[in-house]
Amino acid sequence: MSTESLLRDMRRQLHDSGLRGCLLVRDLRTGEEVGIEPDTPLPAASLVKVPLALATAERIRRGELDGATMLDVRPGRITTPGPTGLTRFQHPARIAIDDLLYLSTCVSDGTAADALFDLTPPAQVAGILLDLGLRGLTVRHTMRELADTPVERFDAAEVHLAHALAIDAGTSGRGHRVPQLDTTRANTGSARAHVELLQALWTPSKIDPEVAGRVRGLMANNLMRHRLTPDFSSDATTWSSKTGTLLNLRHEIGVVEHSDGQAFAIAVLTESLVPASTQPGADAVMAQVARTLRDHLRQL
Repeated sequence: MSTESLLRDMRRQLHDSGLRGCLLVRDLRTGEEVGIEPDTPLPAASLVKVPLALATAERIRRGELDGATMLDVRPGRITTPGPTGLTRFQHPARIAIDDLLYLSTCVSDGTAADALFDLTPPAQVAGILLDLGLRGLTVRHTMRELADTPVERFDAAEVHLAHALAIDAGTSGRGHRVPQLDTTRANTGSARAHVELLQALWTPSKIDPEVAGRVRGLMANNLMRHRLTPDFSSDATTWSSKTGTLLNLRHEIGVVEHSDGQAFAIAVLTESLVPASTQPGADAVMAQVARTLRDHLRQL
């Protein structure tokens, strides 16, 4: 099947499952790639925790931070479904910076991420990305901003109304009445920008090798494994990833490393057109489309 025919089929699969998708799969050895709207920026949601981890690890390498430093972290006390870790804690905790890195990246803990953002604010994270030659990722705000969406204002039985607003209140220029979904105000990145970040972490780049290895290790230990993992995890592969979920956004970025030496960077950014928070079928289709594109590159 030609690449054009394959991409038409993949777009149809995404559409039939209620998704608009922006994807890119790149062979990290050859540079060959295949994608669907890879240059369209979307709000990053929790994907921003990878640049945050990178910036924090880089500042530790520079000696500006000490990973053993203990911080007093206030509890998130969030009770709505979704948040993890300290975000659901009811009482203060004393935690080292190194362990906040683990919680933020591997458990996608928003409160842990904000403790790191307190040390390295969004503008400084963005500056470190630029210093490392990474462009196309915007870091504008902390995770606290993501805890104040329409979902928190509806009863559990009416959450679908928040998702309907997320789906219908956008503009043709990717503005949005919900600030967290407005690409002029949110943390954003395209599939290509996220793949560039992954390539810089997995292949020689301006990122210090020790820092890159640390971020790779965090992503390898990601506990959110319901989305792309089933199609990329096996005894013959290593799958390292980070998910991002907010209202109707469902994202995942990662690298699959095969025992034969091949490695592929994958970014799947999607917007659901279905007003529901739980959509396992959509997650499965995201994985199937990403794997099909990876298989296509692997056969070239």
